[in-house]
Amino acid sequence: MPNIIACFKWVIDEAYIRAGSSGELDMRSVNYKLSDYDRNAIEEAARIKEEHGGTVIALTVGIPGGTKGLKDALSRGPDKACFISDPSFENLEPSQTAAILADVIGRKLDYDLIICGEGSSDLYARQVGPRLAETLGIPCISFVQKLTIDGNRIIAERKVEEGIEVTAAPMPALVTVVPDINNPRIPGVKDTLTASKKEVITITKDDLSSAYEPTLRTVSMTAASMERNCVKFTAEPSDITAFIEALAKEGVLR
Repeated sequence: MPNIIACFKWVIDEAYIRAGSSGELDMRSVNYKLSDYDRNAIEEAARIKEEHGGTVIALTVGIPGGTKGLKDALSRGPDKACFISDPSFENLEPSQTAAILADVIGRKLDYDLIICGEGSSDLYARQVGPRLAETLGIPCISFVQKLTIDGNRIIAERKVEEGIEVTAAPMPALVTVVPDINNPRIPGVKDTLTASKKEVITITKDDLSSAYEPTLRTVSMTAASMERNCVKFTAEPSDITAFIEALAKEGVLR
């Protein structure tokens, strides 16, 4: 019966971001959500628990206002949550996030398997999982699309250029999963009510063994724009030449 840690991140829901008239991003009405990839991580942890027993802890790092994310995560199957929280943790760099997670996991949590999403919906750096495994000194298998528990080891499948690669590793181990691994469940009313009664372990900055000062700073942020010149061409050589000249004029081709 494995003890599983499912890591997740509470991120801005991009559907609520608006672009201003001058290209700036309007964040005044944004809402937040569980990172899309982390839903797959939590779902896979819940499925393994349903098949093999054990426990699932949902683990996250964030600012105190992210408590809504704990309820969402707990409604998806974990037994309890661990919230590493401080106001200064709003702009953590991926290596710092991994170091904080490793600090808490290594000193306070028992585990056989750690499951992370392939990346977060905001930064999508895809570094936290591998860095966490490296710091803890455990095997890491990334981009997993199928995961099986076989005794004291995991068997993972992932797509590579040549086909499907099958890899095994002893536990404790860490995997990062891709969306193809499962279809995350949609919590019902009963799941949401039950989540409110589950245990949440809160860890503050003072409980960590080291100081982690944020190093990321957003200098500016503007919306992506697309301008169409409406240059039409056919397969005629003269039209293709004109199209290439138009691209060169815009600086696309040199």
